[in-house]
Amino acid sequence: MAQQREQASDDAMMSRIGQAVMLHHGGDREEAQGRFLGLWAEIGEEGDPLHRCTLAHYMADTQDDPSDELAWDLRALSAADSLTQERLAEHESSLALQAFYPSLHLNLAADYVKLDRPGAARSHLTRARAAAGALGEDGYGEGVRAALTRLEERVATMGAGPLEPREGGGRGGEPLGPPRAGS
Repeated sequence: MAQQREQASDDAMMSRIGQAVMLHHGGDREEAQGRFLGLWAEIGEEGDPLHRCTLAHYMADTQDDPSDELAWDLRALSAADSLTQERLAEHESSLALQAFYPSLHLNLAADYVKLDRPGAARSHLTRARAAAGALGEDGYGEGVRAALTRLEERVATMGAGPLEPREGGGRGGEPLGPPRAGS
């Protein structure tokens, strides 16, 4: 009985995240961003990794500042790293955790391009390409692979850029949690 209540609660949080995503896709970025921040406060930095990963992934898309977008995409990657296939299957049995990584690394590469950090972008493109085998042969997988190819081509035209420091644990040393005032 307690497990059923917990599952219903999990589904409710994913539904609430989905509602905020629909607001954003419908053009109400500010309302979506406000809802995401409220949900982030409920979930917490140590909350369910599925909720943190999903929310951070979509919250990144609502950011105006590329540094803030990067911070949220790093949070999504960090949460994915602590997510288990078992937890993911509780939500949706057809999803494969490894299929999250191509998109997560692609988003990080795009963030680094916006920040004119081609070395870091290349690093995440390499990771995205290495993980792309986990994608299905469907519209989503094809879309991610096509976006990966387009970004690889764009980065190839960028200069070598400054050497990027190696990222500690794959997170670049950026703080986790919502952006702080003035960041």
